[in-house]
Amino acid sequence: MQEHDDKGAIARLISMVERPSSRERQDLEDWLAGQAEAGFVVGVTGAPGSGKSTLVDRLLGQIRATDERVAVLAVDPSSPFSGGAILGDRVRMQGHTQDAGVYIRSLATRGHLGGLTVSVPRIVRLLEALSFPWVLVETVGVGQVEIEITGEADATVVVVNPGWGDSIQANKAGLMEIADIFVINKADRPGLRDTRRDLENMLEMSPSDRRPPIVETTATNGEGVDALFATLAEFKGELEASGELSRRRAARRLAEFDRLVMAMLHQAVERAMSGSDLRERVRDGSLTPLKAAAELVGSIDVSLEREERE
Repeated sequence: MQEHDDKGAIARLISMVERPSSRERQDLEDWLAGQAEAGFVVGVTGAPGSGKSTLVDRLLGQIRATDERVAVLAVDPSSPFSGGAILGDRVRMQGHTQDAGVYIRSLATRGHLGGLTVSVPRIVRLLEALSFPWVLVETVGVGQVEIEITGEADATVVVVNPGWGDSIQANKAGLMEIADIFVINKADRPGLRDTRRDLENMLEMSPSDRRPPIVETTATNGEGVDALFATLAEFKGELEASGELSRRRAARRLAEFDRLVMAMLHQAVERAMSGSDLRERVRDGSLTPLKAAAELVGSIDVSLEREERE
């Protein structure tokens, strides 16, 4: 592994990872293949307004107090004008921008899932290879996009607020699947005990043997964030000792392979369809959908073979 403190160089490397294809990206991928997965990746998700960014900002302080380096990927909603990331998360974390041991990057969802989830695992691997022992991935909400993104993490923290019982129930299935640790943030608000009870009742009905711990925090003043960091560190030790960390990473590698295959096939279909009259022939009835699909798949096979030779 190599430790890199040049934030501009790190940004350029990440941009290289995000490019669809290039010789430089291939060289970088070859280098990454030989690097160990040495960092601990924490996904932080929760409904908008739950205080995730402030919580992450406080976590940065806890991690830096141990003198360990930390990187943050803030997955933002896309700007409707530029398509770029809205940098609200980075504004909240601006107190760390001058710290050489902290790297913060905003990534745009661009309104769809595919491009982002293909790039996130590679960016995380890059940050690990650059000697960031902690990588925090913060997402914009608790929808399917966020669930899949936090699936790229070694541990997932789900943030809720007091009085959000209905939100918890609405997202119950997704939350139960991804949560390793629950955080009730803004714990100084009314409804804390009710929300904790709702979470505990939900966990009682879970078929899983493990019960995710529930940590109460008030990120605005830092209360409880030290307990959250201690819980994360303890969970990290449990994952390493049990071998579960290696199993999770192996499963993610396979999932990444599946997504890359689907992304490449999708691109190949788009190329094959450009200039094709297959849709028109299906629409006017001169070609059945089955025969059109078979013809399209056949042209993709030829296209892929040609690209491989080139």
